[in-house]
Amino acid sequence: MTSAAAFADMPEFDMRPLDRSRHAAPQVFEHLRELIVAMRIAPGTVLQRADLAARYGLSQTPIRDALIKLGEEGMVDIFPQHATVVSAVNVTLARQAHFLRRSLELEIVRTLAQAPDAALVTRLRDSVELQRLLAERENYADFVLADQAFHRQMYEAAQVPELWAMVRRQSGNLDRLRNLHLPIPGKAGRVIADHVALVDAIAAGDGDAAQAALREHLSGTLSQLDDIRQRFPHYLKD
Repeated sequence: MTSAAAFADMPEFDMRPLDRSRHAAPQVFEHLRELIVAMRIAPGTVLQRADLAARYGLSQTPIRDALIKLGEEGMVDIFPQHATVVSAVNVTLARQAHFLRRSLELEIVRTLAQAPDAALVTRLRDSVELQRLLAERENYADFVLADQAFHRQMYEAAQVPELWAMVRRQSGNLDRLRNLHLPIPGKAGRVIADHVALVDAIAAGDGDAAQAALREHLSGTLSQLDDIRQRFPHYLKD
């Protein structure tokens, strides 16, 4: 396992300043979750409370609370009186998150296609162009954020933004799979092509085509599970 001390010493894990007007524990949770989902803290990494408290300049109490919440989302395994370890990617939970997201977004894209909004279509096309630029630069971290923003806009346009927040809470393991898959050659290009087809269908008012494009889009990562497992055998569990 990787030590937490090593985590603290790595420059790519620069710590963002804490907002002193907000409670500390949620900020620590958000930052650690972001690093875990991005696979910048790999499965098997040991997270020691004392080391993290020193790194964040906090007492161990908010660190404990943040780790408990990470445990509730399946991001870490907590062994009382022993250690907290970043969990392997849980494929079963990833499949469940995929089912939830697909079910919601199939209804969302049909709803949007039934009453096409030119302003929304323009925003979505702008988002796709940003994704294209980031892919050309091989900036996959920001590409993922732009991808998420694309989908969030559809939830907001369908007037169900709270469902996006719910999906994000449930999608940690699925997102980790996607981040393992994204650098594979051709993956970013396929995401962009899928988004173009989806926006075109919404703009045309074609609900069936929008749903077909979404099904194709969301099938990508799990359809490549065997390849991901072969590349990262120690990172996954069923």
